[in-house]
Amino acid sequence: MGGGDRVLEVGAGVGNLTLLLARRAGEVIAVERDPRLVSLLRRVLEEEGCGNVRILQGDVLRLPLPPFNKVVSNLPYSLSSELTFRLLERGFEVAVLMYQLEFARRLVAAPGSEDYGRLTVSAFYRVEVELLEEVPPSAFFPPPRVRSAVVRMRPRAPPFRVKDEERFERVLRVLFHHPRQKVRNALYHSFTELFPHLRLEKHERRAVLDRHLPPELAGARVRDLPPRELARLSDLLGELEASGERPSQEVQKG
Repeated sequence: MGGGDRVLEVGAGVGNLTLLLARRAGEVIAVERDPRLVSLLRRVLEEEGCGNVRILQGDVLRLPLPPFNKVVSNLPYSLSSELTFRLLERGFEVAVLMYQLEFARRLVAAPGSEDYGRLTVSAFYRVEVELLEEVPPSAFFPPPRVRSAVVRMRPRAPPFRVKDEERFERVLRVLFHHPRQKVRNALYHSFTELFPHLRLEKHERRAVLDRHLPPELAGARVRDLPPRELARLSDLLGELEASGERPSQEVQKG
């Protein structure tokens, strides 16, 4: 970190981390929601002569964020999921973040494990994730009831291609509502959400899915599919939607 870096810190609090960042970075964008903490933070920064900190008061999920190239934050754990998805959509060079350990494990989970889900796949597609260190409750005052972990994320070129990233995210969101179900069943239950323009009766939906999905995908559990296979599934579902196909007359009559 150096003078050319603009660093985003979310949850600046009373400025303990903010001061360290301000002494090394060219500019720090410190986001804090609590107005009382913002007042204290301004006073601390003024006393320390840190004029390179830009304070944004408000909800980080709603604020328009200025450009930044690095992120260093002890995140509010209640915002971990929504904020991480928002960061994954932004361009940055590196992010070092403190998460609840349970959440951090979801970022690096293996297919088939209980922690594997939409977050895992979305992160894998966009960034390299390293779990750097576990942090015990005793490292904080007052100590929380949960363990924490420091995670580093570095953007990378996608390890596989998807034809439509927006559809890919939509498919992941729908499928991982039913992580233990077979893919065919999960898609059947979410058919209208995925394909609002395909006006099919319930008995027709299974026939259409069977026609477009190979058995090894349709019969797999959602949680067991690795990211590359989920991307393949997303592309196949895109072809299904584009075709506008309906079942054969025999199926409709049956």
